[in-house]
Amino acid sequence: MTRERKLTGWHVLAIFVGAFGIIISVNLTLAFNAVSTFPGLEVKNSYIASQTFDDRRAAQEALGWDVNGFIEADRLVLSITDPDGRPVQAGSLQAKVGRPTSTAQDLAPEWAYNGKAYIAYEVLEAGNWDLWLEAKALDGTPFQQRLTMKVAR
Repeated sequence: MTRERKLTGWHVLAIFVGAFGIIISVNLTLAFNAVSTFPGLEVKNSYIASQTFDDRRAAQEALGWDVNGFIEADRLVLSITDPDGRPVQAGSLQAKVGRPTSTAQDLAPEWAYNGKAYIAYEVLEAGNWDLWLEAKALDGTPFQQRLTMKVAR
């Protein structure tokens, strides 16, 4: 003998609350993960940075530098060349390496100029990496650039 089940208002309410409870908990989990892995702001005050952007960009473009970052075995190579293709040694150079979406694996390698390029000995895990370069030309012109690199293992 089969017992007949009825769909009552309480059953519909339980289905409704359960379905929306799952949706809300998934959204909250994704939002928490997105906020907790965000590396932060690019600049402290975007309005102030925008006021001098065109001047800084024009000065940087006037240098004519071509910058390439790549990985050879256990070393990072940062090549800076002038418009004629000759290597450039910057007056000062700082370059940070890290993941695009997290600051947990950020590195500040020690860079050494070998007459052709800047070299840093670091072993990076497979995946996407960003290199944030801040340099000054010998005449004091600031130069900033973000390069992307992919490590395949």
